[in-house]
Amino acid sequence: MSDIAAPHGDDWVHVGPEPLPLAEASAWATLPRCGAVVTFTGTVRDHSEGRPGVVSLEYETYPEHVESVLADVVAETRRDWPDLGRVAALHRTGLLALEDAAVVVVVSAPHRGEAFEAARHCIDTLKHRAPIWKRETWAGGSDWSTCEHPDDRARPGTAPAPPTVGGPT
Repeated sequence: MSDIAAPHGDDWVHVGPEPLPLAEASAWATLPRCGAVVTFTGTVRDHSEGRPGVVSLEYETYPEHVESVLADVVAETRRDWPDLGRVAALHRTGLLALEDAAVVVVVSAPHRGEAFEAARHCIDTLKHRAPIWKRETWAGGSDWSTCEHPDDRARPGTAPAPPTVGGPT
């Protein structure tokens, strides 16, 4: 059982250092009126582009800002797919080892098509918008990850990030 408690409502957003409640999130999203529950879990893998032998990731955020962004992403997802049952968007912070869950998105809906589409929209939008920084440690060293969406905001506790560093992961 996780230290992250499921909400009483139909939306669940969270960012923090605790292990993510994968089984609990899927069980929470299951509703009698929904015939589909789609769960996406992003885990720490042993490589990234140009960096073989990754051994860990470290995520940094401004938690209060990220939770607000996650809530906005969930609200937008609901606007685009109004028949959804429950939606969860949870992201972990701190040091994570290989195979640890870094992010989970769970969507329930009456039918599989809308559940898959909404879950994909939710994770893709979260990765694009949420200011979460990822430091990779691999066989050749340690550095902030290159990102698909550059961001000029500084990582928590640092000076502004150089143009090739930082940004949402």
